[in-house]
Amino acid sequence: MKQALFIAGPTASGKSALSLKLAKDLNGVIINADSMQVYDGLRIVTACPSPEDEAQAPHKLYRFLDPAEVCSAAFWAERAEAEIKTAWQNNQTPIVIGGTGMYFKILLGGIAKIPDIDPVVRAAVRAECEAVGSQILHKELLTCDPIVAARLHEGDSQRICRALEVYRSTGKPLSDWQKETPPGFMQAEDDAGHIRKLVLDIDRETLYARCNQRFDQMLEEGALDEVRNLMSRDLDPSVPIMRALGVPSLVAMMNGTHDAEALIEDAKMQTRRFAKRQLTWFRNQFSDWERISAQLSESQIAKIFS
Repeated sequence: MKQALFIAGPTASGKSALSLKLAKDLNGVIINADSMQVYDGLRIVTACPSPEDEAQAPHKLYRFLDPAEVCSAAFWAERAEAEIKTAWQNNQTPIVIGGTGMYFKILLGGIAKIPDIDPVVRAAVRAECEAVGSQILHKELLTCDPIVAARLHEGDSQRICRALEVYRSTGKPLSDWQKETPPGFMQAEDDAGHIRKLVLDIDRETLYARCNQRFDQMLEEGALDEVRNLMSRDLDPSVPIMRALGVPSLVAMMNGTHDAEALIEDAKMQTRRFAKRQLTWFRNQFSDWERISAQLSESQIAKIFS
């Protein structure tokens, strides 16, 4: 029987440790579903598995792209589908785990077949966002695509820009394209009950404390050196990796233009806010998923597919 585990959860909630435990007990292959962990060069900053973790179980789709590249959701889905099928062929359990909820949505609900976006339009939208801010573009999106706008936080510049560039390039709202989307390749397996869909349940105060602790740990482990190496690449500031959690603050620290302690506190605050948005998104979008603790017992793991 084809079986798979989907495990979603906010940043710093304990997903990595849980996935290792599950992989050992279920002959599992851990498949990344985090949009920042696909990029190489920031293992510490993006909280990718350590070399020690990777030695304990197979890990796929981590750090497989150059930081200068842009990983579309469609490209990730193609790679994830290939890894899941390979795991099944090898009689292994694919464990898809991460904090990018849209990736899970695509595997089940599919992805809209949107025509290629005019690069001139894309550049114009991104430049406008830099100039006036995502809040202004969000107001425009409320007019041309209120369905998508209602789903997006006004600070979510990447997705707001994406929705606007689709509308401006195709003349059709992203929400209309999404209505015409065929099911994802995992939908049939989900309908057959072969997928366990889990969301890590963690109280907000504990999560916030873990976010703060993680950032301190990142600094101790060499996050500044990682960002310094990234800056030496002189990448386009619009590429996703340059907007990863903590990167803007660490760049500012190295530039010496702001107080380091204030920047650290700001980075922690941004991380907490992001984790809060993830909690809200998972609660609203994954209401039918099973809530679990990251501290599963051996008996609970043994019964996970019973």
